[in-house]
Amino acid sequence: MIHLRSIARPIPQLLDSRYHVGYHSYIIPHCEEEFMRTIQMTLDDKLVATVDKVVKELKTTRSAFARKALRDAVKQVHINKLEQKHKKGYERHPVAKDEFSMWEAEQEWGDA
Repeated sequence: MIHLRSIARPIPQLLDSRYHVGYHSYIIPHCEEEFMRTIQMTLDDKLVATVDKVVKELKTTRSAFARKALRDAVKQVHINKLEQKHKKGYERHPVAKDEFSMWEAEQEWGDA
């Protein structure tokens, strides 16, 4: 287990070149199983002020908010790629007029 005291002092493994990943980007232990990288980002003042208001309302941190936003964005990119693949598949092989008609009798729309 890594204690806060050991983070304040240089940790030999953190000084290893494998863990220094670029200018203002370091891997820092946050818990036993997970290492998080500290990075520098450039944001305009208006966006930072807006994020600060939101994180205060949500009772979270900028970092936690940014991690969730980035995970959501990556997930959305993946979904967009799958939708494009799906669309291209239907463009190459359009649905035939009677392809799903045999299922029409099976549909149930309630009491409408």
